[in-house]
Amino acid sequence: MAMAVITLKIMPESPDVDLQAVQDASVQKIDVFVGAEGEKRYEIEPIAFGLKALKITFVMDEKIGGTEELEAQIGTIEGVNSVEVVDVRRAIG
Repeated sequence: MAMAVITLKIMPESPDVDLQAVQDASVQKIDVFVGAEGEKRYEIEPIAFGLKALKITFVMDEKIGGTEELEAQIGTIEGVNSVEVVDVRRAIG
């Protein structure tokens, strides 16, 4: 099977949420889900009125299946309003 490159968009409950704390907790859950400490990319996306979303891009083996379980786990982090997959790509090579 191939590897998939996944981008999650994590929306905080308010502009006051500490995105670094959300990022740290999310990365821990991603590492447990993926089973390896692969490379991750982080991006802060301005939304509106001071609200910013956290985007995390990581690589996972397609054998793992879907990301619904991971999304639900990240959704339980304090300060997280929603989690969605905004991009999935198959890694070639």
